[in-house]
Amino acid sequence: MPEITHNFDKTLRVAMVAGEASGDQLGAQLMEAMIRRYPRIEFFGIGGPHMEARGLRSMVPQEKLAVRGYVEVLKHLPELLRIRNELRVSLIKSRPDVFVGIDAPDFNLPLEAKLKQAGIPTVHYVSPSVWAWRPERIQRIARAVSKVLCLFPMEPPLYVKAGVPVSYVGHPLASEIPLATDKEAMREQLALPKNAPIFALLPGSRMSELDYMAPIYIETAKLLLKKFPEAQFIVPLATRATRDRFDAILTRMKAWELPIRKLFGHAQMAIIASDVVLVTSGTATLEVALCKRPMVISYKLSTLTYWLVKHKLRLPYVGLPNILCERAVVPELLQKNARPEKLANELERIYHDKDYQEELSVLFDELQLRLRMDTSEQAAADVLQVAL
Repeated sequence: MPEITHNFDKTLRVAMVAGEASGDQLGAQLMEAMIRRYPRIEFFGIGGPHMEARGLRSMVPQEKLAVRGYVEVLKHLPELLRIRNELRVSLIKSRPDVFVGIDAPDFNLPLEAKLKQAGIPTVHYVSPSVWAWRPERIQRIARAVSKVLCLFPMEPPLYVKAGVPVSYVGHPLASEIPLATDKEAMREQLALPKNAPIFALLPGSRMSELDYMAPIYIETAKLLLKKFPEAQFIVPLATRATRDRFDAILTRMKAWELPIRKLFGHAQMAIIASDVVLVTSGTATLEVALCKRPMVISYKLSTLTYWLVKHKLRLPYVGLPNILCERAVVPELLQKNARPEKLANELERIYHDKDYQEELSVLFDELQLRLRMDTSEQAAADVLQVAL
């Protein structure tokens, strides 16, 4: 255990907001690292089950913030604005020692700006993708934060140039996931057949992602089962709410006959046990890469949202493995190409291409070594420095 670097009698009050499952995991790890350095901390704000398990008093269910896309956000905008306004009033009144916004920039940055204006130090953990789209956001970020914590090495120079205090902390998954993973051992642990084709389906951690992607993935599984009669499918679902929604979609599609194994969380276990992964674009794509598994990345938005996003993109890729490797190393089937027939064909091709799988594993090893740092400890030191 790292040495505790502070021995103050004061109880530190830390407000945090994490808007989705990946932020909940980051927040939980950050909380643990902060407590190791400064044991007397009270955490409150908005978080998911991992943060709550480590002592966060969540004022609102995290699922209410997990909404994606312009059109989808508009449907929930009144409630989101109400939640953010009530949280702002509460935090300015209670005056925490520091506010940490974890990802969710559209929710957190305006809140951080108001808190900073009120004299409350603010840290934004996970830089928005200013290197991929809407680079003008850096000026907005500068007005909102006391410091930005970046997960990727190409990000800090952009903030330094704009005069924004910044720290590169690496990506926690790169240290958390071992360099070598054991497919056979994981299958044994999950009581899965040793030699059957196994596909992990990761339809997303948000309700709106499930609504778009789960039906497509289920249809893809039906097609794969025709190609691979012994195939099995693993679907990790981050929360009880997403598991219930997935079950409802299975029922609606009359797909209960599919050999699907659902896991409550445990995405890494599902990935490691699989031969190939079908994954919705987002942090999960990096998790698949670090587990050294081949993948097909897919994503689908409403037509209007997709049109708006597409015209702001600065890069030709949306998947983190392709962005970080600066070339198309894994296929991306998006929007009109996110069709079960195309997805099943690509997954079948990758399953049979062992040479490609080997090349990809070597490439992902190199990527993991570039991202490896003691992320949570570095982030904790930065947050405490701002707070104290």
